[in-house]
Amino acid sequence: MVAIVVTGRGGAGKTTMSANLSTYFSLNGYKTLAIDGDLYLPKLAFHFGIYNPITNLHTLLSCPDAQLKDSIYHDVKTGVDVLPGSSRLFDVLHMDEKKLRSIVREAGDNYDVTFIDSPVGISFDTISTFRLAQYQLIIVELGRCPVHSFRKMVENEVDKLKALGEAYGLKVGVILNKVREEKPVVDDIVEYLEESVGVPVVGVIPFDPAVPVSQNRGVPVVVNAPIPMLLRKWELLEMCSEIGSSVLR
Repeated sequence: MVAIVVTGRGGAGKTTMSANLSTYFSLNGYKTLAIDGDLYLPKLAFHFGIYNPITNLHTLLSCPDAQLKDSIYHDVKTGVDVLPGSSRLFDVLHMDEKKLRSIVREAGDNYDVTFIDSPVGISFDTISTFRLAQYQLIIVELGRCPVHSFRKMVENEVDKLKALGEAYGLKVGVILNKVREEKPVVDDIVEYLEESVGVPVVGVIPFDPAVPVSQNRGVPVVVNAPIPMLLRKWELLEMCSEIGSSVLR
């Protein structure tokens, strides 16, 4: 299974979600790879405490003889294999992003689950991988979007990203992240997305101050936070189990 995680605006929690989804699947027995698909501003590896990797995705994109296995880092805390990007300008300037598709194809042959942390907006960096994926998860942050303008945000962001995923035959879902609103408000938003926009809401994640603490420690919150709190926050787990049972059985 390959899933591409996208968002229409920076700071929505897309990369955090990619790290924690990868961790969840790994902890449930699936061989899992997390790929930093943001080729120009990669930061997924930071969530696993990986900084300045010597070999990385950009090595694979710039060096014809580089091997996938040599650029993968195994995180012992989570069991996730991570394919990080490089923040060095030189590496970015000399990469061939067209090779990303072959890298993802090889990963798909060797892993049960692969999550690709895509860039913000229309993901031209990762567009070549859409034909290899089965799922597209759109992360929507409610906190910086006044409820009265939510529909405008949906028209500008969710509709476009949903159309992009569906054009490639992907199963598309929305995750509402950093939710502070009361349940009746959230229920109305979920109903609008599912009934009017036609996209299922597969997760509602409350705002959680434990998340930035976990980020600073380089440990995904599903490992760093206490289990009782974790289960109450991550309603997304049911969706993950459904994906796992339907795709990997």
